[in-house]
Amino acid sequence: MSSEIKAKISAVGHYLPDYVLTNQELEKLVETNDEWIRTRTGIIERRILKDPDKASGFMAAEAAREILRQRNMDASEIDVIIVATVTPDYMFPATACIAQSMIGASNAFCFDLSAACSGFLYALEVGTNMITSGQYKRVLVIGSDKMSSIVDYTDRSTCILFGDGAAGVLLEPADDENGIVDSIMYSDGDMSSTLIQSGGGSRNPASHDTVDKKMHYIYQEGRPVFKRATEGMADVSVEIMKKNQLSGDDVDWLVPHQANLRIIDATARRMNLDPSKVMINIDKYGNTTAATIPLCLYDWKDRLKKGDKLVLSAFGGGYTWGAIYLKWAM
Repeated sequence: MSSEIKAKISAVGHYLPDYVLTNQELEKLVETNDEWIRTRTGIIERRILKDPDKASGFMAAEAAREILRQRNMDASEIDVIIVATVTPDYMFPATACIAQSMIGASNAFCFDLSAACSGFLYALEVGTNMITSGQYKRVLVIGSDKMSSIVDYTDRSTCILFGDGAAGVLLEPADDENGIVDSIMYSDGDMSSTLIQSGGGSRNPASHDTVDKKMHYIYQEGRPVFKRATEGMADVSVEIMKKNQLSGDDVDWLVPHQANLRIIDATARRMNLDPSKVMINIDKYGNTTAATIPLCLYDWKDRLKKGDKLVLSAFGGGYTWGAIYLKWAM
């Protein structure tokens, strides 16, 4: 890796489906209520991609188109497309290849990355290293998930949590001190069965039996996942601050994965961060898995100032978790 080259975020784009699934509508589907959902998760509504002919690839392509418009750039100028997703259009080809075709990025090579809710951070780490290697100049990193395709809307423990959406960034070489500064990533496969989609892979190929057992839906053991997520996001956020000699006053924004408002609040408290510095949009979108962090960056892009110090933090299935420290370059 060349220490002379730094990667920066030069543009951000997003896509959200039109259909809004409210807590009140979920009350008609499962035994739950608006107050219970709000107080335990912070979610009020989420977006759902209703069109059966559209999936994660379409949403990723729409986010990419917005990025290209923002940079006034042609798709042929993109070198690499990385799509973080756990809801690919197909097992193969990669959803990134589907998006590449849709936007006409004929010169890009493309691949998917699967790290659940940490997917965007993992993909951002990979894309950053591609830029700092000096081999690539423009890398699209997109998180896109159609979570409604793997949610059981009779399971009240999971159906209240997830929404559909996509967002991403363009990485380019930095021209000043701003850009991606540092990252810390972790994985622990010992508890992988507590948050899993067990059907559809080579272990349990699709069959009448796997469908009957609802193995193609998300399965989550709420208590252990919540405990580890709360610890993991807070610990890694504090760790990256200490590693870079940052205090809560130094950090301008926490950009947390939007899984649960209580997890976000706990992370901010551990960082000694004022609540006004925390990006929160879980109330509008729910948990969009790989799309949550870039959706925050998109929603806050007009409030961010060049040089602002951001800590991005996530925890997801795997288990996977991590944090990235960057100085905003736009």
